[in-house]
Amino acid sequence: MAEGPRLDVPRGRARGFTSFLRLSPDAVGRFAEGIARFLGTGRFLAVQTIIVIVWITLNVTAVRLRWDPYPFILLNLAFSTQAAYAAPLILLAQNRQADRDRVQSEEDRARAASTRADTEYLARELASLRVAVGELATRDFIRSELSRLIEDNGDDRREKSDRRDKPKRRDPVS
Repeated sequence: MAEGPRLDVPRGRARGFTSFLRLSPDAVGRFAEGIARFLGTGRFLAVQTIIVIVWITLNVTAVRLRWDPYPFILLNLAFSTQAAYAAPLILLAQNRQADRDRVQSEEDRARAASTRADTEYLARELASLRVAVGELATRDFIRSELSRLIEDNGDDRREKSDRRDKPKRRDPVS
């Protein structure tokens, strides 16, 4: 959702410097991060070193171009101004990075909790499957039962055939 003037709040009649200078915190943060990234590069250090060497060389050797004689007060002022602006911009960029890290950490914690819950659920399901498999008849058990039934059935057939083969006795009384 884009940041802009809120429609549910009446607009005040504040006129002045503060109403003129409304900066988006996100835009300022992006700018600060860009500056901080640039100040932390080797390219910036090389360019700054070249500028300082040219500055000092021209102010020492070129007699007609001396705009900042030996104590180099103007160069010192430029470094102080640069440091005065760079330090808060770098801190602002660090704060934004810390905010991003905090959000990422919270997301990681939530993802870890979800993963843990899923893992515990799967462990319970696996345990219930193991119990269910333990209650199932195994192949060896079924084979042994079938063998026993075949033997029992064979014994029963033999007994029946033995009964048929034996002559029946008749009682002499009848």
